[in-house]
Amino acid sequence: MRDPLPGFPGYSLRRAAYATAAELATRLAPLELRQSDLSVLILIGENPGVTASAIGRQLDIQRANMVPLLKRLEDAGRIGREPIDGKSQGLALTPVGRRTLAKGLALVEAFEAELLQRIPAEHRAHLLPALEALWR
Repeated sequence: MRDPLPGFPGYSLRRAAYATAAELATRLAPLELRQSDLSVLILIGENPGVTASAIGRQLDIQRANMVPLLKRLEDAGRIGREPIDGKSQGLALTPVGRRTLAKGLALVEAFEAELLQRIPAEHRAHLLPALEALWR
């Protein structure tokens, strides 16, 4: 069958995103982590005391979706809350969270390296700037 769909950049991007997300989800499953969980752990690890609203803005996650995500991480003992002022709480990694983050980052870094190997060498330097140009 003739398939003109791969000629559409949006279609190809969507297919690539779905395929890579599914593959990464499979690799993170043994750690009982979702990609969004790991993204939150990474941001907290880099920004101790960050607020939930700041993470939500950075990751473009609605408040209604942040609440169960953070609850899942808290229930797993991966994050805790620390008072910042009278009404705000900052997020911090627990020792379990730091270990989980280290394992998750190792998986993601290996996965990302494998992804780059799939790209022809002459295009690797252009991949991230091209992708960023589409969403920033």
